[in-house]
Amino acid sequence: MKAFSTLLLIFAFSSTSLYAQEDTSPEIFTIVENNPEFIGGQDAMYEYLAKNLSYPAAAKDAGIQGIVYVTFVIIETGKVTGVKLLRGIGGGCDEEALRVVESMPYWNAGTQRGKKVKVQFNLPIRFYLAPNKKKGLFNRNK
Repeated sequence: MKAFSTLLLIFAFSSTSLYAQEDTSPEIFTIVENNPEFIGGQDAMYEYLAKNLSYPAAAKDAGIQGIVYVTFVIIETGKVTGVKLLRGIGGGCDEEALRVVESMPYWNAGTQRGKKVKVQFNLPIRFYLAPNKKKGLFNRNK
């Protein structure tokens, strides 16, 4: 009889442990019926990025420009989490892109089958210097 009760306790502990693992790591979707949306839409997101991004001085001086790719997860509450760099260009642009995405306001959450879910989102952020801002280029006659 003692062996049976010990076995039963071990099984109960295992079940609780497995349930806790499933509960703490819900699925993160990449494709959903309704994608997360920045409050106000894409135009509002572009406006937010334009107002909050600063071109790093080191990147300006070196003429660095290009696209920084950032990935993050919009959770069920709309909060931006898990911000990571996918591909950068250096010169401080990578850190600036991460900083701005991490400070984004809440989004409208994505949904799948009528339920709010976690959704991974990838965002390209372009750093571009106007031709007359590049050091040594396009300024030959001045």
